[in-house]
Amino acid sequence: MMADSPKSTTQPSVKDYADKLLASRNIILHGAPGTGKTYLAKQIAAHLITNGTTDDYADLTPEQQEQCGFVQFHPSYDYTDFVEGLRPIKTFENSIGFELHDGLFTKFCKNAQKNLLDNNSTPDNSSYIIMEDIDQYVEECLDKWVNYSFLKTKTGNAFTIKEVEGLNVILTAPKNPKSNRIVIKKDQIKKAARHYNTKDFGISFLEKDLGFGHNQQNSYIVPIVDAVYKTLNPKNIDKIQKLKYNKYIFIIDEINRGEISKIFGELFYSIDPGYRGPAGAVSTQYSNLHKDPSEKFYIPENVYIIGTMNDIDRSVDTFDFAMRRRFRFINVDANEHISMLDALDTLGSKVKEQAIARMRSLNSAIDTIDGLNQNYHVGAAYFLKLKDINNNFNILWSDYLAPLLQDYVHGLYSEQESMSRLEQAYNLQD
Repeated sequence: MMADSPKSTTQPSVKDYADKLLASRNIILHGAPGTGKTYLAKQIAAHLITNGTTDDYADLTPEQQEQCGFVQFHPSYDYTDFVEGLRPIKTFENSIGFELHDGLFTKFCKNAQKNLLDNNSTPDNSSYIIMEDIDQYVEECLDKWVNYSFLKTKTGNAFTIKEVEGLNVILTAPKNPKSNRIVIKKDQIKKAARHYNTKDFGISFLEKDLGFGHNQQNSYIVPIVDAVYKTLNPKNIDKIQKLKYNKYIFIIDEINRGEISKIFGELFYSIDPGYRGPAGAVSTQYSNLHKDPSEKFYIPENVYIIGTMNDIDRSVDTFDFAMRRRFRFINVDANEHISMLDALDTLGSKVKEQAIARMRSLNSAIDTIDGLNQNYHVGAAYFLKLKDINNNFNILWSDYLAPLLQDYVHGLYSEQESMSRLEQAYNLQD
């Protein structure tokens, strides 16, 4: 499993994680038990929803909390819960019938889609420039500008649209040292155009907010989109500058505990970061029961997904490889999130210092046990239980940590010896 791991001992900030989510659209926070992955996911959501004003989910208003969805997967969870399915209802004759209902994720996506649509019209609800109009206008401009030499990158390098070939736009850039033939996806130009804002728009916006990643093509997409909007009526550009698209964050806790293919179904396609919006629209399994059978479902561009999972969970091995490549895996290391123990400050500095020392010592000892590694580390969340057990480290060991560690070493060589070493480390005994 490839994962992003911080290279320094400095604890990553919530902003660091938020930036990775913006760039990748789908991330999975994975690591040892008790490292605060779910708590971190909510912090990331709060950071993005408030544009960095707060990382505390509790600070969100009720309206802002609606921009954050949450579900915990389990073996019985399925497509009808997540996407859509039939639910029993009582008819007017008091008999039982069935009615099509949206699942949790579908409802969430429709709210996000509504936000996009609401922000694509003027206050009096009269449409001034909708997404489809922008897409068509981009097409017209690209076709019209073939072989015209007026486009330049931010650094002043001239380039020309040489050809519009199906889904691709072929550019020629004489001063490009790497390649004189640059291929750009037409859909990416359209996507950038749909989010144009003369204040924030630029290469950084494409990479972080739209998830384009760091690549050469972005330096050409920006001037193309700028040129598109320079040909529009200035009044329309002023209105576009005022658009505010809310970010919607959907958290899937214990994502690996559900049967992924059964839950997502045909959404395998549309969940891909490259297919947000109408480009990733799919017909659902119950589309024949819709009022409009031709209606399709898609994940809006302002939806971001965070999954969490424990690396030592046996169900990790069943995580679908088709879904795996659609997520960016980010390791959450136990020793990097000691700041969670700041919550113990109310118990006194000595309790917090001892908790940190015991946790580090125990995790170091775990690394020395054959068959175990950092995936089996004990996270700070376990030590937060001290607040509920009157700071009793003995109870924390006997009732919480020992049963967990016993399960770790079960079946390994010298179980009893391993447990003795771990207990000594926990008690800070050499």
